[in-house]
Amino acid sequence: MTEDDFMIRLSRDEALVLSDWLHRMMGTADFDELVDRDQAVWSPLYRVSGTLETSLAEVFRPDYLVRLQEARNRLLDALGGVGWATGDA
Repeated sequence: MTEDDFMIRLSRDEALVLSDWLHRMMGTADFDELVDRDQAVWSPLYRVSGTLETSLAEVFRPDYLVRLQEARNRLLDALGGVGWATGDA
């Protein structure tokens, strides 16, 4: 790691959920259109996505969807409702 490198730490649950989300979003018209507004963002997105993809053995396990849902549930529990729709629109 050099002085110019920057490190972000994620829990395994955060990494798994983010990896899945990026995998589903990247390449969709809406996501690509949004990112294309600032094309320099593609560089870190590809780096983060690639690092997550090659670091998470869970994505190759037969119980991946179960592990992903369990990770989602733990993250949602930890948030305690932050960011959830309140119905007060």
